[in-house]
Amino acid sequence: MARKMEHPNEICAMCGKSKNQVLHLMQGVYGYVCDQCIEEGHKMLSEYAEQERKLREYQEHIDATPSQIKSYLDQYVIGQDDAKKALSVAVYNHYKRMHQKKKSDIEIEKSNILMIGNTGCGKTFLIKCLAKYLGVPLAIADATSLTEAGYVGDDVENILLKLYEKSEGNLEKTQQGIIYIDEIDKLALRGENTSLTRDVSGEGVQQALLKILEGTIARVPFGGGRKHPNAECVNIDTTNILFICGGAFDGLENLINQDKKVNRTIGFGVGAENISNEEEFTFENVQQHDLVRYGMMPEFIGRLPVITTLAPLTENDMVRILTEPKNAIVRQFQELFAMDDVKLQFEKDALMKIAAIANEKRIGARGLRSIVENVLQKTMFELPDIKSAKKVVVNAECVDGDTEPVVYGARNKKIA
Repeated sequence: MARKMEHPNEICAMCGKSKNQVLHLMQGVYGYVCDQCIEEGHKMLSEYAEQERKLREYQEHIDATPSQIKSYLDQYVIGQDDAKKALSVAVYNHYKRMHQKKKSDIEIEKSNILMIGNTGCGKTFLIKCLAKYLGVPLAIADATSLTEAGYVGDDVENILLKLYEKSEGNLEKTQQGIIYIDEIDKLALRGENTSLTRDVSGEGVQQALLKILEGTIARVPFGGGRKHPNAECVNIDTTNILFICGGAFDGLENLINQDKKVNRTIGFGVGAENISNEEEFTFENVQQHDLVRYGMMPEFIGRLPVITTLAPLTENDMVRILTEPKNAIVRQFQELFAMDDVKLQFEKDALMKIAAIANEKRIGARGLRSIVENVLQKTMFELPDIKSAKKVVVNAECVDGDTEPVVYGARNKKIA
């Protein structure tokens, strides 16, 4: 039997495949298109639509007002209103400066930020929430690991490489991202004694950070580590990268309070009650010259014009952190238990006890989760095998370790 000849026009106008090579050929006004090209085109258009959606969302967040930024942070971060307002204004001005359209002889300088607060008060978490809302890449570095070029440790340019990797190799996104450098106070030169040895992780690192904080084109090796003349590098412009530095600055309050006591007026006309009741210095009043006296370079502090402070967390703050934010720790565990159709309930005294332990151990908000994990560990191990379990109740005695959380079945009947 003679093979039926295909019509010469029954081929895909896009890929050139014939009718026998594809599953379907759809006829249009100007010819045929195969199912494979249609599927590929649909996939491509979906990717373009997703990119456009992300771009619009990014632009909306970048154009957000300070009050809108703070409203988002309020959903996740308890308290610290002053810090949230300072960050919101600084970020708003930073991205407004980046997208300045009109030409002007006035050059707006970058407003990098310095955050001062005790360990565990929420500095890093605040920055993570901020970066998430803005939709920009965030790199977090520890100042204690940084050293001058040529010494054991991380070169300062490596923090730019982290940001580049977070941006998945997108240079444009990298150059609009945020870098958070924690433990910046560890770079301070403490004391009046000078040393003949090389300071590779204090003043030297502050000097190395100066240029990238202000804005420069840094040559960063793809593999990190030390620079090599023949190494493949990427040039990163740091002009529009927002740098946020954080530190506890332990001893700063005592240092300034001591100076105030030395400088206070003394004499027969001054009563002891006036001395003892004098207002003590707090982080809220810290000035740039105080940080210079602490051991930071004036030039370095000058690159961080926005200084904001975070207050120590009280026990009530920690109870709110446990329960109120969208991703609160208690809510996370309740979600885990709900996956086994079990309701998890924390009594008020249990929450207060967890907060008291965190406050006593001085581990801050970051230690709350570990305390809850320890309280629920045995229950989470046994619960999947207790098919009749419907509810678990945690009280203060459970937190102390005196008893285990109580497991209830149907009709609130105690199981264990």
